[in-house]
Amino acid sequence: MPTKYIHFTDEQKEQARQTDLCELLRSQGEKLKRSGSEYEWRDGSQKVTIRGNLWFHQYEQQGGDAIDFVRRFYNKDYPEAVEYLLGGCKGTLSVSPPIERTPPKPFELPPRNDNMRRVFAYLLSKRGLDRDVVNAFAHRQMIYESAQYHNAVFVGFDQEGVPRHANMRGTGSESTFKGNADSSLPEYSFHWVGGGETLFLFEAPIDMLSFISMHKQHWKSSSYAAACGVSDKVLWKTMEGRQFIRNVCICLDNDETGQKAAQRISKALTEKNIQNQILVPTRKDWNEDLLFLREEDRK
Repeated sequence: MPTKYIHFTDEQKEQARQTDLCELLRSQGEKLKRSGSEYEWRDGSQKVTIRGNLWFHQYEQQGGDAIDFVRRFYNKDYPEAVEYLLGGCKGTLSVSPPIERTPPKPFELPPRNDNMRRVFAYLLSKRGLDRDVVNAFAHRQMIYESAQYHNAVFVGFDQEGVPRHANMRGTGSESTFKGNADSSLPEYSFHWVGGGETLFLFEAPIDMLSFISMHKQHWKSSSYAAACGVSDKVLWKTMEGRQFIRNVCICLDNDETGQKAAQRISKALTEKNIQNQILVPTRKDWNEDLLFLREEDRK
């Protein structure tokens, strides 16, 4: 059945978009758990972080605003979601019959743009990354620019050099988009394997590249992995069959979610008699530390 057309003004759309998700969920009898300045809600066994009108699914590494939330978790189309939110979230939000699931798509890299101008501008100018570091990853085709949306794409390969994971980050001045390509395998997320004994684990590719940019000397001899979240799957897969990796530096974000995960991963490593330490950025993440240093250098 085709979606019914309802005209909404820009003001109405924005009003719906700004709906407080904690209030919406509580009106439906859902339980929320406070976590610092955010709240946690469970999508089955998976954690969803809530802050105001914004949400982020920690496992799927996707998020959005209140309209996206109602569409995603209550199977509503766009007009139904906006109409409900404009109604003040009154009444029980009944879940539509689940959409028939199609088989998962095979993993495919987003089509490449014929140049990397926008991605280079974003990573070097806005994120402050070192040009030589970015070039090293781009040369290995681990970073490129997507054709349709001009996103920065961070590619993870398996041991045979086959792409298995793609994390994407919007490069527009107002863009907050980030997410993984369909059917990405988290154990192969963005990583670099050197020949040294230390592996550094990060939450996001940009944090990983920021850390390398601040510690460039002999960086290629170490190994690095970005979990694209707080999972430890890429850590164990990267270490698999590589006995030369004897030490792990856990470099997750300086917030409650990141540090809880760091303690969990450290405990698991210790139980396996693997030497490890937790490195914490001074600010929220390693990119904020890098940008602070860049600003200090300009003074």
